[in-house]
Amino acid sequence: MSHSGCFVHESSYIDEPCEIGPGTKVWHFSHIMKNCRIGQNCNIGQNVVVSPDVVIGNNVKIQNNVSVYTGCILEDDVFCGPSMVFTNVINPRSHVSRKEEYKTTVVKRGASLGANCTVVCGITVGRFSFAGAGAVLTRDVPDYALVTGNPARVRGWMCACGIKLQFESIEPGEHARCTACGSRYVKRGQQVTQED
Repeated sequence: MSHSGCFVHESSYIDEPCEIGPGTKVWHFSHIMKNCRIGQNCNIGQNVVVSPDVVIGNNVKIQNNVSVYTGCILEDDVFCGPSMVFTNVINPRSHVSRKEEYKTTVVKRGASLGANCTVVCGITVGRFSFAGAGAVLTRDVPDYALVTGNPARVRGWMCACGIKLQFESIEPGEHARCTACGSRYVKRGQQVTQED
């Protein structure tokens, strides 16, 4: 057991063994299952289930009514909106056990998953990407992409600070500067990178 320095509401359950970093808060009616690793300064909202062997980085915010299933890896600074959904099996059947077929889903640093969106297992959600409310993510999401719809499609690009970017064609590639924080980006095809 390693979760000294964190707050766990008396109505929540923490199975052993697991690791929870200092400064993390686990709120009402949540269940953290065995062999989880949760980093520092996370906020685990009400009625959240974190299944066995899940890995959650530092400063992750998981809002109410989210289940983070086995196979999920959430890197630092990820935001999971209220009632969004992860899955871990492609073809579930109640009468067929597929625990050996769990898929790995990776949510990269700084990504935001909007309220009620669904992340189909086995994909990678890119760094600082942004999935709109209700989006259904069925394939990999590029870094900094804004995706919406069912199935989710790239509709634009987001700064790491959360402001939509407007790209202009300036050879080589397309370039954008965030109107809020001033960060600069370059886009080549469906790949966006932050410039130094």
